[in-house]
Amino acid sequence: MSSDKVSSVGIVGCGIQGVCIGLQLLKKNIPTTIFDREEPGSMASYGNAGHFSPYAVLQLNRPDILYDVPKMLFSSNGPLALRWNYIPKMLPWILGYLKNCNQKSMMHTAKNMHQILNLSMEAYEEIFQEIDTTNLVDQKGIIYIWTNKNMKSRNLEIKVRDELGVKQKILTVKEILDLEPNLKPVFDGGCYYDYAYHARDPHKILKKIFDLFISKGGKFIKEDVNSIKQLQENETLIKTDTREYKFEKSVIACGAYSKKLTDQLGENIPLDTERGYHVHFKGMENLIKRPVIFLDRGFGMTPMNQGLRAVGTVELGGLKNPLSKKRINYVVNCAKELLPQLNDHQDEWLGFRPTLPDFLPVIGPSKNNKNIIYAFGHQHLGWTLGAITGKIVSGILSNEKTNLDLSAYSSSRFN
Repeated sequence: MSSDKVSSVGIVGCGIQGVCIGLQLLKKNIPTTIFDREEPGSMASYGNAGHFSPYAVLQLNRPDILYDVPKMLFSSNGPLALRWNYIPKMLPWILGYLKNCNQKSMMHTAKNMHQILNLSMEAYEEIFQEIDTTNLVDQKGIIYIWTNKNMKSRNLEIKVRDELGVKQKILTVKEILDLEPNLKPVFDGGCYYDYAYHARDPHKILKKIFDLFISKGGKFIKEDVNSIKQLQENETLIKTDTREYKFEKSVIACGAYSKKLTDQLGENIPLDTERGYHVHFKGMENLIKRPVIFLDRGFGMTPMNQGLRAVGTVELGGLKNPLSKKRINYVVNCAKELLPQLNDHQDEWLGFRPTLPDFLPVIGPSKNNKNIIYAFGHQHLGWTLGAITGKIVSGILSNEKTNLDLSAYSSSRFN
């Protein structure tokens, strides 16, 4: 083995990104420690929609969506909401978003998302061979449905995915009801990704990947990280509430909480958070066989082991605002619109999707500290991109050559 092998890595964040990075580093025999103030995977991974979405190349930075934003914001029952007390804080993000809402940026994002999404399932397949996923992962495809109201947007999405070579099947109402007979036909058509997987319990899958990390010799320290810095060429320092730890290299992979640390490193990365909600309808998971997403409503349902999980809405409001009952009611009403047979819901939950104004993640070395690597900002696709991010970042940490063009994910695009 060459003498320039990395001697140690510390990772801040025990969500799906951190755990997958840690696992890949151990496969390269690099001693790795993960830090988190919470138990593994209790953040966004715990409550997400559970979709593995390799087809989701288009994001919200699109001219057609920009046109709808004011309408959505001022409608109390739309898929987008703003906590007005948070606007001053979110201004840099909003301005960056407006700058990125054009055809050119949209295609730049789509191409660079496609590059990594295209490899995302293969990376998970490798991990799934090492853990028992019985009753945890289904491959029954994922259905998107829509009304004829926004057909311009739907046609744009279909066209871009075609151009990038993403496999999709356009369905009629009858074909959707053949697949999901319990849905109330309040939609006019849809699209089926028959090769897509979904998680029946994202938290349990993450826990299994974490247990695999530990069984291969990884360490976990449950402490709150206060700061991170590069001391010298090959030495970084992670400081928690109680003590200091030194590693040759470090990784910031704590999702929506990453900005506190990147600000300390003198990088002004406009990371903010899209707040997403979920509820469960217990014992109702058999009403649908696979995830169904209603695009007009910005909402979806996934059959899970805990029940039928209804998830959705984008709320811009930072990390500190309390859960919004209005948003919960919106998700519940959307679910009952499609499945009127649903009864009362349980488990009201709010999670944070770390998002950048151009909807691309930040993956790669810090601008001024090349031994501190970033892996955050995966917005709605953190779950899908966990395994491939693990492979990419472990490659960066061990100075391996890659045939991927990683320049689009660099933090230097903001500085």
